[in-house]
Amino acid sequence: MIFMHPPRFHYLMVDHDNRKTAINMDIHFQHLDDESLICQIQEGKHEAFGEMVDRHSKRFYSTAYRLLFSKNDAEDIVQQAFLKLWERRLFWNPNKGAKFTTWFYRVVVNLCLDHNRKKKPMPLCENMELVDEKDGQEILLDEKRKQALMDRFIKELPERQQLALTLCFYEGLSNQEAAEIIGIKLKALQSLIMRAKTTMKEKLNHHFD
Repeated sequence: MIFMHPPRFHYLMVDHDNRKTAINMDIHFQHLDDESLICQIQEGKHEAFGEMVDRHSKRFYSTAYRLLFSKNDAEDIVQQAFLKLWERRLFWNPNKGAKFTTWFYRVVVNLCLDHNRKKKPMPLCENMELVDEKDGQEILLDEKRKQALMDRFIKELPERQQLALTLCFYEGLSNQEAAEIIGIKLKALQSLIMRAKTTMKEKLNHHFD
């Protein structure tokens, strides 16, 4: 079992021979690239696995949150994904040339999509009632309301459009990387983004009108 505390997962433990062993980060592994770390993980080196978690957990927690809109669910998904990495480490084939992050995005995205399909969706509140008596908070509250509105509209998008926006705009991936993660051609990805942007614009115009 993996224990992590986002947004940065400082502490991690792995069951090994029915014992919980704390993993101490080794500075040696911090200088390895992801693919070299995977090779070390395949050899069963917990320190390399700990470095991989520490290096990427914040990024993938952000992705999971953008798809689930729940901190607890996002934490659970990222833990499941890293547990899959450890359990299936011997299946990784470095000769295929696939980047670790591309492969791991697919794992996280698929877990999020499966979770959303099984869980009854909870609508996001349209109007956030935020109360703060401190001076100078009006701008902050207004930004939070705007973000809540955007989150609601994104959540209402079709699954693949929501995923395309999340990967390309929130995660900053290239269209090609996003297409590979979703498993579609580049033109299809571009079409998803275009439709999503059109829908978002229409919703925002309708809301403010």
